[in-house]
Amino acid sequence: MKYNKLIDHTLLKPEATPEQIVKLCEEAKQFDFMSVCVNPAYVPLAVACLKDSEVKVCTVIGFPLGMNLTKTKIEEAILSVNQGAQEVDMVINIGMLKAGNDEYVGEEIQKIKLAIGKNIILKVILETCLLTDEEIVRVCLLAKNAGADFVKTSTGFSTGGATIEAVKLMRETVGESMGVKASGGIRTHEDLLKMVEAGANRIGSSNGAKII
Repeated sequence: MKYNKLIDHTLLKPEATPEQIVKLCEEAKQFDFMSVCVNPAYVPLAVACLKDSEVKVCTVIGFPLGMNLTKTKIEEAILSVNQGAQEVDMVINIGMLKAGNDEYVGEEIQKIKLAIGKNIILKVILETCLLTDEEIVRVCLLAKNAGADFVKTSTGFSTGGATIEAVKLMRETVGESMGVKASGGIRTHEDLLKMVEAGANRIGSSNGAKII
């Protein structure tokens, strides 16, 4: 297995500078990672840096809280794709899920997927540290039914990151027809191997170079 191609090399800190994004892209090219994951404001810079490589540009939508209006998330996703993003990681409205408003959550995912098109990968960030097992199962099924490509554990900005238990539950729920991305707190090669064994087939980490 090419472990480098599991990694979304990530820099989402609000204090990240353009110079740091360029370094991120250079590292991604050096190690031939699957993508770099950057905030929407840095999509054009990342696209320019990676234009002669196979490394994709991934961005985050409604990040990190997920509490934007659906219309705002859709517009943000469309703008990012128009600027060259090839993958979109969106945060669900966690409060709506916890309130049992599954229709809202599912429709939002579906609308974003329809807006960006089938050729753009959509990953749905659940923020598993804030959810019960039952809620994780529900939202995984909502994401699957809405046509998303991946479910993803975490933003890395909440009370916890990826856990083996959450990744296992997500994989069991979606089966083999969807991707599972583990993100948040994955810092070593050992961490990566544990997440892969649990069922993850994509890893989000700011420590990609160290892991490889």
